[in-house]
Amino acid sequence: SAQNSAGIQTLLDAEREAQKIVQRDRTKRVKEARDEAKKEIDEYRKTKDDEFKKFESEHTSGNKKAEEDANKDAENKMKEIKEAGKKGQDQVVKDLLKAVFDIKPVVPERIEAPQ
Repeated sequence: SAQNSAGIQTLLDAEREAQKIVQRDRTKRVKEARDEAKKEIDEYRKTKDDEFKKFESEHTSGNKKAEEDANKDAENKMKEIKEAGKKGQDQVVKDLLKAVFDIKPVVPERIEAPQ
């Protein structure tokens, strides 16, 4: 009977040890699977990012060209406006100074002149 108890105890110890080994291997396999999945996700993300950048560069090149053309047009219009302002600037200043300094007082019609 004691020999049976010792045999049972040995079996129980062996089962516990086997469970530890299985648990350790399971944990190791789960970690490896997680690492492999992360690697696949990173590769997939990189592939999709590259595809997006390629798509973006193909489809935004026209927009950049249109934007550059619009900026050039705007700059040309600004130059035209500034030049037009400079051409009339001297005359505007002269007219303003004339209006300020060439004062011609006039008696309003409603007021009678002194007698």
